[in-house]
Amino acid sequence: MKEVEEIVAFKNYRMCLKDAVGVFTKELINNLFDVNHLGDNGPKTKYKFLKILERLSVENGENLWNDFENSFIDIRQKLDLDAIAAEKSDPAAKSLEEVYLAYPGFYAIAVHRLSHKLLQLGIPVFPRVMSEFAHSITGTDIHPGAEIGDSFFIDHATGIVIGETTIIKNNVQIFQGVTLGGIQVKKSLASTKRHPTIESNVIIYANATILGGDVVIGENSVIGANVCITESIPENSVVTVRSENKIVQKRN
Repeated sequence: MKEVEEIVAFKNYRMCLKDAVGVFTKELINNLFDVNHLGDNGPKTKYKFLKILERLSVENGENLWNDFENSFIDIRQKLDLDAIAAEKSDPAAKSLEEVYLAYPGFYAIAVHRLSHKLLQLGIPVFPRVMSEFAHSITGTDIHPGAEIGDSFFIDHATGIVIGETTIIKNNVQIFQGVTLGGIQVKKSLASTKRHPTIESNVIIYANATILGGDVVIGENSVIGANVCITESIPENSVVTVRSENKIVQKRN
């Protein structure tokens, strides 16, 4: 009996909310890109949103939904720019439709732009659960606090980490395995800028790591694969790792 009482005393964190947020997120994105779907499912999506806020003990759900809904056109326009950037940048992309339907990086960006708006509205927990849903299905971990400009392209997506206070300007491309992180992990730094700023027209290739809140990657720069950066890089730079590989031709 004592063990049961101890279990009952545990705080209820309603883990089922993770599933509810996942269902809501998928439905919301379907609505965003399919007008016919929106007409049929818009009220149901709103109901799911309000129920999630209720479970999170968040008040003023109707007003928050109205503010969120009013952002959808702007978010859709930004996502269309992201899709165009992917189609133009990736030689493997055969059409815009392929980008919308089959690119995990684009899906991760879509969820981010929506969750970022929820964070701006001051809604707790919900944005982070949305970002983790995207992480689980795309392999891309973008904190909803990150600020991302127009025409953002993520290629391949797997293993990408973009920290909370990252700032990414316009026309930036990043590849799989890139980390935009903090150089120190201390709770005391929670309210400070811990992650880098990436200026416009930058390309960051696979598995590059850029760390630090004071680090700025100057515009028009190219960061090569496997580079680790902890200091600012001037504009128009090309940063690479000198290869130590030795190729020996085997002879019979």
